[in-house]
Amino acid sequence: MENKTNKELLILIEQATAGDKKALETVILSIQDLVFNLSLRMLGTFPDAEDASQDILLKIITHLSSFRQDSSFSTWVFSIAVNHLKNYKKHLFAQYPLSFEFYGEDIANGKTDDIPDLTQEVEKSILAEELKMSCTNVLLQCLDPDSRCIFILGTMFKVDSRIAGDILGISPEAYRQRLSRVRKKVAVFLSEYCGEYGKGNCRCENRVNYAIQNHRISPKRLDFTTARPIESAAEVKSAMEEIDGYSQQFAFCRAYQSPEQIKKFIQDFLNGAAFSTVSGI
Repeated sequence: MENKTNKELLILIEQATAGDKKALETVILSIQDLVFNLSLRMLGTFPDAEDASQDILLKIITHLSSFRQDSSFSTWVFSIAVNHLKNYKKHLFAQYPLSFEFYGEDIANGKTDDIPDLTQEVEKSILAEELKMSCTNVLLQCLDPDSRCIFILGTMFKVDSRIAGDILGISPEAYRQRLSRVRKKVAVFLSEYCGEYGKGNCRCENRVNYAIQNHRISPKRLDFTTARPIESAAEVKSAMEEIDGYSQQFAFCRAYQSPEQIKKFIQDFLNGAAFSTVSGI
């Protein structure tokens, strides 16, 4: 979908809050990728990100009239999404939390030998790419929710520290300091263990069958390798801040187009009976 400027969105929001359903649909579809990518990095899996994205988009629909234009619309959306995701308890890794210690131990000592071929005739290179993107996404689950959010805002979305501070309720200085610390923590882990993005011995192609055996990837569901990438999930900054020297080390922070199920969910909701109960936005 064509990106909308903040000015164009403000006009559409006024039309939407006045009852224009088509304008509302355009507004919500314009932010679905932002919401999905934030959800994916915060929660770790496509199914959980899809579910959370739908919850967040419903919140935005039902609270749209409360947007007062004190900030950009994307910043307001980030604030709603961040508050929802930091307290989200229904995702996989809320039930099975990870740590860098556990993840490093598994990489170093996981028994990857003598596992039968589980690729189900899917090319191993494709499965290795799926594992690489899944692994680096799951890696973020080793961070606590606040640190994970700071990393994502600063590294994936490149949010200016003033805006990020407003979203998170901390000063720009505190945000920059915490972002630098958490990026260093992730960079050190990658350097020690990962052979794709660091100097470690782990190679995704050697761990494909191990990952399938442990239900970390599935030949029947290749979420990352079938998702359509996009250059940027949102434009919320006026200029890139050089906070530390780690910016170029996180090439895995790709953005994806949100699944078609989310677009269909939005359209079904707006055209369904449920919308009439919340249409007084």
